[in-house]
Amino acid sequence: MHETSLARQMLDAVLQRAKAHGASRVREVRGWVAETESLSPDSLSFHFAAHARGTKAEGARLLLELIHVEARCRACNRTYAPEHHLLLCPACGSTDGEQLRQTGLAVTSIDVE
Repeated sequence: MHETSLARQMLDAVLQRAKAHGASRVREVRGWVAETESLSPDSLSFHFAAHARGTKAEGARLLLELIHVEARCRACNRTYAPEHHLLLCPACGSTDGEQLRQTGLAVTSIDVE
């Protein structure tokens, strides 16, 4: 499952940051996931919690905001919501588009003790 490996990578990054700051415990992790990724924030949270057992992040809450991504067609200038990473304009059928927001997922902050 894709979410489990991504949750593990997020946890590793969080633990490295916490260690660099001398934290004894991670309480909360905030971030975002783009809707184009077809990832479930709930599933990511579940896998994050499972991987965090026995670490400084055990019991930490993972709060992910689902962000909406829009694209703009370079051919007709229409703004639309792309499906996954497919930039296909629903108005003119062009595939020459640009995404107007970041895709993927990111950790934006962590609360530590």
